[in-house]
Amino acid sequence: MTAVGAIPVLMGKTPSRAIRDMSLGFAAGVMLSASFFSLIIPSLDAATVQYGDGALPAALAVAGILLGMAAVAVLNETLPHEHFNTGREGPDAGSLRRVWLFIIAITIHNFPEGLTVGVGFGAHGLSGGMPLAIGIGLQNAPEGLAVAVALLGEGYSRRRAFGIAALTGLIEPIGGLLGAAIISVSEPFLPWGLAFAAGAMLYVISHEIIPETHRSGHQNKATLGFSIGLVLMLFLDVWLG
Repeated sequence: MTAVGAIPVLMGKTPSRAIRDMSLGFAAGVMLSASFFSLIIPSLDAATVQYGDGALPAALAVAGILLGMAAVAVLNETLPHEHFNTGREGPDAGSLRRVWLFIIAITIHNFPEGLTVGVGFGAHGLSGGMPLAIGIGLQNAPEGLAVAVALLGEGYSRRRAFGIAALTGLIEPIGGLLGAAIISVSEPFLPWGLAFAAGAMLYVISHEIIPETHRSGHQNKATLGFSIGLVLMLFLDVWLG
């Protein structure tokens, strides 16, 4: 789906910034809805089954969410990378080519999404993983488009921009395999894994996607996309899950 989203750059059609911001807002809505309805609530349910009612399930979910957010924050601070508008972050990366800084930034962004889908499948099989897989797949399309268009703006050819955008999606199956493996091996990890994946996605939403959609004055369109993504993911989760 990341590659599918990048196809328009091969056709010479570059959507406007407003459309791209609305698409990224849609992606943020899908991720936020998935974080709560497909991850945090099942995490609380699983913890309640294991530890009974009371404060412990809620405390476990809180700890898992904070750990997930902290893990992505550490990656964000320790790996050199570059955002399309805000520039370089992390350690000094003067020896790295610009394209690799972009790729590292997108890897940091995409890994939690793959982890989330893997945790969903590992925890509840098709009923838990399919809504997440469809939702994350849908929101990968605008991300692929955003990456490809940004690379075009940096002077890359259309084919190269498409190729790099498509390749950034490959980290998600790796994250998915890791998430599914961890949850499948040990059931006590289930509530932790679900909450951890939710925290990782929440960090990406707050730190990366929403600020990106509000930089160019298209907040209303971005919010519209956000709303559609949120309710669509909620519908998919209830219908398929």
